[in-house]
Amino acid sequence: MHHSRLCTLVLDCKTNDLSQAATFWSQALGKPIVTLDQDGDGQYAELATADDEPIILLQRVDHDSRVHLDIETDNLDAEVARLEKLGATRVAFVRGRWWVMQAPSGHRFCVVRQQRERFGPHLNRWD
Repeated sequence: MHHSRLCTLVLDCKTNDLSQAATFWSQALGKPIVTLDQDGDGQYAELATADDEPIILLQRVDHDSRVHLDIETDNLDAEVARLEKLGATRVAFVRGRWWVMQAPSGHRFCVVRQQRERFGPHLNRWD
C-alpha cells in the first residue's frame, strides 16, 4: 500500500526575474512570499500556504509559461507505476528526485516525494 495526493501548483515562469513574478502572484493570491530562492540556484520561489492547501511554487523555465501540478507520494516507484497503468508516460527523472510525466491528455505533471512533514487530510490510499 502507498499514499499520494495533490501537493503543489507550479507556476512555470519564462522570465529572467523570478522575484517580479513572485511579487505579482503573491499580491494576486494574497499569499506572502516564503522565499525567492528555495534551492539557492535562482530557479524556485515559494508562496506561503496553509498545511491543508497545495504548495504554490514558482519555477523559472525556458519554455512557455504555464501551470503544472505535482503529486506527492510516500512511494515514488509505486505511484509512477500506478499512473503508468492509467496511461501516463515517464518523460524524465530530474535531479534523481522526481519524475516528470505526461498524462494521456498531453499535460505534463511531476511525481515527487512527500513535501511536507505531515501528509495532511486529503490523502489517497492505494493498494
